[in-house]
Amino acid sequence: MARDLTPGSGIRRGRLRVYLGSAPGVGKTYRMLDEARRRQERGADVVVGYIECHGRRHTEAMLAGLEVLPRVHRSYRDAEFEEMDLDAVLARCPSVVLVDELAHTNIPGGRHAKRWQDVEELLGAGIDVITTVNVQHLESLNDVVQKITGIPQRETVPDEVVRRADQLELVDMAPQALRRRMAHGNVYKAEKVDAALSNYFRVGNLTALRELALLWVAGRVDEGLRDYRASHNIDRVWETRERVVVALTGGPEGETIIRRAARIADRTAGGELLAVHVSRSDGLAGASSGALAQQRQLVEDLGGSYHVVVGDDIPTALLAFARAHNATQLVLGTSRRGRINRFLTGPGTGQTTVDASEDIDVHMVTHEFTGRGRLPSLGRRHSKRRTIAGFASGLIVPVLLTPVLSQFHAQLNLTTDALVFQLGVVSVALLGGAVSAVVAAVVASVLLNYFFIPPAHDLTIGETNNIVALLVFVTVALAVSTVVDHAGRLTTRAARATAEAETLSTLAGSVLRGADALPALLEKSRTAFGMQTVALLSRSDGEVLAHCETEHPDDGEGPYETTEVPVGADAVLVLTGRRLPAADQRVLTAFAAHVGAALERDRLAVVAAEVEPIKAADRMRTALLAAVSHDLRTPLAAARASVGSLRSPDVEFSPEDQAELLATADESLVKLTRLVDNLLDMSRLQAGALTLHLAPISLEEMLVHAVDSLSDPQAPVQPLDLDTAPPVLADPPLLERVLANLIANALRHNAPGAPVLVTASHHADQVEIRVIDRGPGIAPEDRDRVFLPFQRLGDTDNTTGVGLGLALSRGLAEAMGGSLDVEDTPGGGTTMLLVLPTAPSTGHEEPDTLELERNADR
Repeated sequence: MARDLTPGSGIRRGRLRVYLGSAPGVGKTYRMLDEARRRQERGADVVVGYIECHGRRHTEAMLAGLEVLPRVHRSYRDAEFEEMDLDAVLARCPSVVLVDELAHTNIPGGRHAKRWQDVEELLGAGIDVITTVNVQHLESLNDVVQKITGIPQRETVPDEVVRRADQLELVDMAPQALRRRMAHGNVYKAEKVDAALSNYFRVGNLTALRELALLWVAGRVDEGLRDYRASHNIDRVWETRERVVVALTGGPEGETIIRRAARIADRTAGGELLAVHVSRSDGLAGASSGALAQQRQLVEDLGGSYHVVVGDDIPTALLAFARAHNATQLVLGTSRRGRINRFLTGPGTGQTTVDASEDIDVHMVTHEFTGRGRLPSLGRRHSKRRTIAGFASGLIVPVLLTPVLSQFHAQLNLTTDALVFQLGVVSVALLGGAVSAVVAAVVASVLLNYFFIPPAHDLTIGETNNIVALLVFVTVALAVSTVVDHAGRLTTRAARATAEAETLSTLAGSVLRGADALPALLEKSRTAFGMQTVALLSRSDGEVLAHCETEHPDDGEGPYETTEVPVGADAVLVLTGRRLPAADQRVLTAFAAHVGAALERDRLAVVAAEVEPIKAADRMRTALLAAVSHDLRTPLAAARASVGSLRSPDVEFSPEDQAELLATADESLVKLTRLVDNLLDMSRLQAGALTLHLAPISLEEMLVHAVDSLSDPQAPVQPLDLDTAPPVLADPPLLERVLANLIANALRHNAPGAPVLVTASHHADQVEIRVIDRGPGIAPEDRDRVFLPFQRLGDTDNTTGVGLGLALSRGLAEAMGGSLDVEDTPGGGTTMLLVLPTAPSTGHEEPDTLELERNADR
């Protein structure tokens, strides 16, 4: 029955069901067809929009009885392709449509570039869609799969498209079972089985892909569970998975409780470790940023994740975070406060968290710093000079105010006198802190009583009202002084936090803008802290790993002090210069954490650089073995068969047959020799052992030799303007090889009956040679790949070479001081652009030895 799709008809969005496969061949399409048949039996209107059976007979049998919509045909690069007819599906408007291969890229000509976009349009039209996709096509896992399998996946689908599916089902199979399916011919055709089993479908690859799929689906299930709990306002913990939250304060006990929490999480399979630091909403928490950076690194090294939440009530913030992540256990360190401190300030964070935890298990981890904290400070920690000045002002300021107020005693009342004294107490609080303000308040109260409260010049207070006034004065003075002192401490801390944040921001920015990380970090450390020298030393032997110093050193009068900060387990950061206060050393710890990370990255980069040539050599060796075992076998077998036939005493060949067999053997040996020469030249190029003999060469003459060296000297090759080009400076045999390779490649891909054009033009001191064909052309994204060894992009004939022609040609061109690139041929086709230097105008003298060596190195 047709469905009303007019605007405003209130069509619901279709439902999406995705079968996610851990690897090709696990049975996604089969399961999709099985689901379609079940729905059809229940009366649903099911059609097949697009199915790719890959010749698998069991899958094709499942199509019986299902309505299959015709596909649309599109032409692309002189080839015909079939695609899903989106308009036909919309016009048919079934209840359910099957669309295979969600990540497929559509042939140009349709409305959408990707098939998943077609599916989105079908869902918007109210049609339910059942589709399939493999885990290697998920966008977020694309690079991971390439590292595992070594094969890039060019067709991807955004993770969010699959995450939004109403139903997601994993189609999984053990690696050994999948390989047995392949060996029985149930996945690929017989001629492809051996190659697949030895490459993509190795047991290790399949196991890794299977784990990726399981983890991705587990994450999707976990997201669904969180959404369900949030939508139903469920605060209770569901212990579906062990999640351990460890609370970090930035204190010295952090590493101990992190490792303890990690051991708890490791006790159960799939346990998850989450570290959280609660930062105050005003951003003025006194936690050490350096210590937190080191603890974050430790959490991540142990496989956990680090989080920061904002909250002034730490127990409430911790429990809210734990419940939001469905955590089952919460790990805290025991309090560093001593007994007196706990008595004065009441129950701490740990006890309050335990009392409110309800269904979350709370672990209190003891450590060596338990009970070693100090009493709370009563004032700001000023310098010794300022502290003395504060106490002195507490005594002097009230004394100085007394004679001033006595002069105006007749005009002022007691209230005014008290307010003036109170102003003095606040001033003392700003200078010396709360303790100095207490001294000032006590002195001011005595002087106020003695000189201004009747009876004057007597400490006795005659009226009860004046006693109350004096007590209120003292209370208000102390309260205001405490508030002022607290505000001053917060202002100082805020200024300090701002300076630290700006310093760390500048530090991170210098690295992110592309500066060499380790030298940039050391230079920033030196300038930020005003030091003379900064050095990174190895702990084992004292070797200087990195070093920087000021451009304008002092005269050496000093005194200089040395500050050492550990950087990981193997290095130490040494700063020479002024004495660093404790607050600066706290920031320096954060610098050291960044230095440690940069040092580790540099070490990994060195290791990667050392491994890369080995990997490249291994890839080359593997490709060479494959080439020798496959591509060299054909000419060798032909030559051997011809010679063996001639040597056979059982058959007498006519002279014509003998000549034909000899010609076949000769042609095969020539082809074999050419392939071996290419392999040897490629090896010499990579080893830098290729010897050049550069000389002026006529392009017209060289083209004749290049064409004669082809297997078919009568090939349609048309030269244009070669006689007008000046001679080029090149090695004659190598240039002949380059031109022959380029012409052979153009003939292989050229349109039937069309000649290959070879043109030349002169620009400044270079000659541009173009070899032009009218073939299908090369996609822009593949233009660099055609110059890689053992590549045959688009070739259907695997017997014509080992895929070294273009790679060797570019290498030889660059060795002769030129270049080789790809251009589009106007009207369709490929143009190979060979650029070579012109020969010196003096003509025939040999270039000097130094110039030859430079060209050989290029």
